Amino acid sequence: MFIKQIETFKAAIPLKKAFKTALRTVTVAETIVVKVTCDNGIVGYGEAPPTHVITGDSLASITYTINKILTPTLVGMSCLEREQIFEKINAVIIGNTSAKAAVDMAIYDCLAQHANMSLAQLLGGYESNIETDYTVSVNTPEEMADDAAGYVKEGFSVLKVKVGKDEIAKDIERIQAIRERVGSEVTIRLDANQGWNPKEAVLAIQRMEDLVLGIEFIEQPVKAYDLEGLKYVTDHTHIPIMADESVFSARDAREVFEKGAADLINIKLMKSGGIHEAVKIVKLADVYGVTCMVGSMIETKIGITAAAHFATSQPNVKYYDFDAPLMLSGDLVQGGITYEKSAISLGDSTGLGIHGLNEQYIVKS
Repeated sequence: MFIKQIETFKAAIPLKKAFKTALRTVTVAETIVVKVTCDNGIVGYGEAPPTHVITGDSLASITYTINKILTPTLVGMSCLEREQIFEKINAVIIGNTSAKAAVDMAIYDCLAQHANMSLAQLLGGYESNIETDYTVSVNTPEEMADDAAGYVKEGFSVLKVKVGKDEIAKDIERIQAIRERVGSEVTIRLDANQGWNPKEAVLAIQRMEDLVLGIEFIEQPVKAYDLEGLKYVTDHTHIPIMADESVFSARDAREVFEKGAADLINIKLMKSGGIHEAVKIVKLADVYGVTCMVGSMIETKIGITAAAHFATSQPNVKYYDFDAPLMLSGDLVQGGITYEKSAISLGDSTGLGIHGLNEQYIVKS
């Protein structure tokens, strides 16, 4: 099964509501779709959204990397010799993890179809149904409380609340407002997106502990590069701390584990460069006894379907952040995962189960 062609398409879908974090505001989900066609007729899909403030990738850099570097390297190679393929992907260009992830997931899609299995089954087949959280963007305390109550009414029992955009007191006010509105039964986890310094983070988290706000865990409270600061926060608080932007690769993960810098980690395919490296990270985490979450950027159902198949294949993944397609005003693909409120089903198709693109979201050049 040889790679015959790799094509890219730009797509754009408006969000229902602006997505706001400590790092950025997004109103339109833009992405580069990858279509890999093999000589036996099997077609696989992947995608790469630009997330400048996290991965450093742009629409232009993703397109160039795939079309000018990865495609000439990979066309003609056999998908069945996948270790050679992924070795080549990582050898021909440094970084550019989103572009690599798009090609990686499309190739895995092809492999699973060839094996007549779902991708989750090919990777391990541990779970088949999971539940996602829903993200509450940074806004005023009143608006965030309204949003949170709305998501709970829609059937979500786990909320991921964005904080870290301004002063600590305002973040505390936001969380208090949300907790008062949704009650004690709803799970709340926080994501600071590197928005605090270590001492601020400890002060904020200790205050949350004193107020008994019932926080499940807190993602990336400090800058990605500041592992000593991350460890300081982990060592001086009781609420579990999760590393996100600090972990792109298995090497990054090992450093976090060996330093004891975090209690948990968040794996994202756009950071790891795809499923191949993500498997290494989750297996290493298991060795160190560290539980994982699999999350995402603002992606369409292509990337989220791939992430969900990976996540459900691994017993050490316990948390899921796959709400991005629910934020979009339309669906880019035919097929893929399906949602019933917070519940996600992988379906029974082979590969990713994606059967085609909805052309109205493809941007014509």
